[in-house]
Amino acid sequence: MYRVNEIFYSLQGEGLNTGRAAVFVRFSGCNLSCAFCDTDHSRSTGMTADDIVREASIFPARFVILTGGEPALQVDDLLVEALHGAGFTVAVETNGTHALPKGIDWVTVSPKTAMVEVTRCNELKLLFTSPDFQPSAPGVQADHYLLQPCDTGDASLNQAIMRSAVEYVKQHPEWRLSLQTHKMAGFR
Repeated sequence: MYRVNEIFYSLQGEGLNTGRAAVFVRFSGCNLSCAFCDTDHSRSTGMTADDIVREASIFPARFVILTGGEPALQVDDLLVEALHGAGFTVAVETNGTHALPKGIDWVTVSPKTAMVEVTRCNELKLLFTSPDFQPSAPGVQADHYLLQPCDTGDASLNQAIMRSAVEYVKQHPEWRLSLQTHKMAGFR
């Protein structure tokens, strides 16, 4: 049984797949405790791979994003194969601290610690957490490098972080700015 926090349908709000319709499978549980995490880890429903595929298949998109919490604590070959068997392209958003099963089509690593096990991904997304933040990819090779200004809940600090992130990308064009468009546009 997988501990699933929720399954919902929306648009991907950040990263290179921004604007793409997607089914989100949010898992409960994480090995880290990030202050800005948007998952209520106290909520979960036990689901089988078939249960997840059945619920995800209700929606018209065939792009599924496995997120959390930390999905790598639960996602396995069985679930990835079941989703592929139902015609889904499978993406995962991970902190990179645990190995992933084979066959995932799109891997986003957003490390929150220097200790990462996933060293190759499609996109590396670092949270730009303060105006003086200095990005570093902790041994992770990626096709795309993204900086995402962190929403601190403080409007003036958020503006300072945004300005610094924009200037950093202008000075280091190998990075791209990733905005949380779902928050800006008011969708989930």
